[in-house]
Amino acid sequence: MVEITLLGCGGSMPVPNRYLSSLLINYRGRKILIDCGEGTQVSMKIANCGFKTIDYICITHLHGDHIIGLPGILSTIGNCGRTEMLTIIGPKGIKEVIEAFKLIVKELPYDINIIENPKEDILVSNNYINKDIIISTLEVEHSTPCIAYSFYIKRKAKFDMEKAIKNNVPKILWSKLQNGREIKLEGKIYTKDMVLGQPRKGIKISFVTDTRPIKAIMDFVDNSDLLVCEGMYGDDCDLERAIKNKHMTFRESATIAKQSNVETMVLTHFSPIIKDPNIYIENAMEVFENTIIGTDRLKLNLLFKE
Repeated sequence: MVEITLLGCGGSMPVPNRYLSSLLINYRGRKILIDCGEGTQVSMKIANCGFKTIDYICITHLHGDHIIGLPGILSTIGNCGRTEMLTIIGPKGIKEVIEAFKLIVKELPYDINIIENPKEDILVSNNYINKDIIISTLEVEHSTPCIAYSFYIKRKAKFDMEKAIKNNVPKILWSKLQNGREIKLEGKIYTKDMVLGQPRKGIKISFVTDTRPIKAIMDFVDNSDLLVCEGMYGDDCDLERAIKNKHMTFRESATIAKQSNVETMVLTHFSPIIKDPNIYIENAMEVFENTIIGTDRLKLNLLFKE
């Protein structure tokens, strides 16, 4: 199971009862944080999310409503006793920003690995998440360099007992091989392929914000189990404003979801001028019925499907 917590669903500036852009993915007790707007720490506290086990922080772009909360988060992670390296991924300029933040947050007890403007997929691999997640990025169209993210959580192939017996694999090795280890016993090498069946479908989560609806996004988020997508403007009449500010309307976001075979879409990153996003939900649902209006600390659990 993968737990998703929408920590903040606001855009531009915090308003009462709405924190700024941030999403937390929790898988096997380890966490990936996407964006870190002002107040993210507070929202995490309210949601009772732990800080120490955040291994990756993915920043979409360097506007304040997506990154101002980062110094506090880095400090709190250190105060929680973390010593393992933490990785921050972001667009061009992220290294310079992190170096500037270090003037505020000095002497962290852990190292920071910065991946700037990645061009290739990132395979998450450390002592806690064993190559289970593929992080992909896409450059999108905003007023500053901005990237969308997708996270593919792989699922282990099902254990095939008949195959294990046929390959004369000792029972004491079954569970170890199922976990992907290669073992040498009495001069013979045993591999996971000797006990596992066909691959099984994983879970795909996509996060797209602060962009116009370019065609590349549809290919990028294709077949997502969950698309968390900006809905800066709910009213169709705000299309001209969306084009000018390089954002999307609810209807435009829903069109992406429909044309990309997405299962569920959560709208987020609402303009401060939108007091109640639910007023405009029909503008999205007319196009893509399985639309959810995001709220701060909305939790969703995604299950692997047979």
